[in-house]
Amino acid sequence: MALERARGDLQGQLFRALRARILSGILPPGVRLPSTRQLAVSLGLSRSTVVSAYERLQAEGYVTNAAGKASRVADIMPPVAAPSRLPRPAPNTLPAPAQLPAPLAPGVPDLAAFPSVQWGRLLASAARHLPGAELGYDAPFGLPALAKAILAHIAVTRGVAAEPEQLLIFPSTRAAIALLSRTVLRRTAPDTAPVWIEDPAYPSARQILREAGARLVPVPVDGEGIHVLQAAGLPPPCLIYVTPSHQYPTGVTMSLARRLSILELARQTGAFILEDDYDSEFQFDGRPIAALQGIDQVGTVIYLGTLSKVLAPGLRLAYAIVPHGLLAEVQRGVRLEGLAVSVHMQAAFLAFLREGHFGAHIRRMSTLYAARMTRFREEVQRACGAVAELGPGTGGLQLALWFRNQNVGDGAVAASMQRQGYAPQPISPMYLGAPRAGLLCGIAGLMPERARTAAADIAAAVAL
Repeated sequence: MALERARGDLQGQLFRALRARILSGILPPGVRLPSTRQLAVSLGLSRSTVVSAYERLQAEGYVTNAAGKASRVADIMPPVAAPSRLPRPAPNTLPAPAQLPAPLAPGVPDLAAFPSVQWGRLLASAARHLPGAELGYDAPFGLPALAKAILAHIAVTRGVAAEPEQLLIFPSTRAAIALLSRTVLRRTAPDTAPVWIEDPAYPSARQILREAGARLVPVPVDGEGIHVLQAAGLPPPCLIYVTPSHQYPTGVTMSLARRLSILELARQTGAFILEDDYDSEFQFDGRPIAALQGIDQVGTVIYLGTLSKVLAPGLRLAYAIVPHGLLAEVQRGVRLEGLAVSVHMQAAFLAFLREGHFGAHIRRMSTLYAARMTRFREEVQRACGAVAELGPGTGGLQLALWFRNQNVGDGAVAASMQRQGYAPQPISPMYLGAPRAGLLCGIAGLMPERARTAAADIAAAVAL
């Protein structure tokens, strides 16, 4: 088994190579895998690298492993046979690696860890067994059973409180932001009721709000989140866009005092709050503070959730919980714009939730991401502490690095990193007001063994 050491991510290469052999039948069900020590010696790897690869195989259902016994290939359904003209991969060659996001890309989960076996089984089952009635036009806002299941999940994990009819399924949070903002803006002339937005902010949300006709007013973010009291004297907003669980891009969590303050402001002004809870599942420093929606007493908060950060962006499945006062208008927009999501995808995710795979995946990935965040933060602190101040790193999929010397161009640093195969993003363009230079680095796809090299490359790019 040949590994491309220059590419790094040896654990991922080993995982994908063994997975390919299992799926192709080269390693049939029941066959005993080499011990981790034996395979580590034969491949010249650390034992921890092999152990991690075996653990990923077991977590995704490819391998079984009872205490004190050898790891064996699980009895899984084989894939559909390839046409006979396609040769079987030779046992002594590594299959071509999948096209994955570049290291340090923010906001992207570890796509190599996607639970493809369980998901493929459930999606195939949905395609075969979905009732004919659910294939029609009768559920444009999402399968009712899925709405109930999602609500049951986020009621426990995020403290959200709503009725099933308030939860609408969308193909993405971007589509939801676009429709919801247009719906709110239609009620008030944006010149007299602007949209308040965090500063800095998620660039895509800012662009979508502008496309909807919003006049954006930046409100500063500090260590406690958006500081609405600093917006005193400005025209009252009709909409406020926030990311309270892990502010994008700073990573700070909005304090309870700020949460109560923004809810009171919305109550007094009649504004709606668009709460983008994009990656709240991954909290590494204790239990996260409940969502704004869960402590909203007057129906001002529109809550957004997504599978893009938890599972994979390509699933195209997000959801919004809409206050009753907006619900009919938003439902009308969903119908008119044809924003329905494939019922097979919805049914597969419903089964994924009911069978416990979703919770298990979140727990597993939270452990992995916490370790990657800790290791990357330690390495960046060691290599870049003199030139950069680090964000909190207590949750989420990215870490902010703020340059101590604000004369350093973060765009040039990001471009230098991208030429080396990385994909961090400069932070200064995320501001509407006075910018602060820095880098936003994704941690999800960065294997621990590459953290030191990546940190050294950042330090070298800043020094150029």
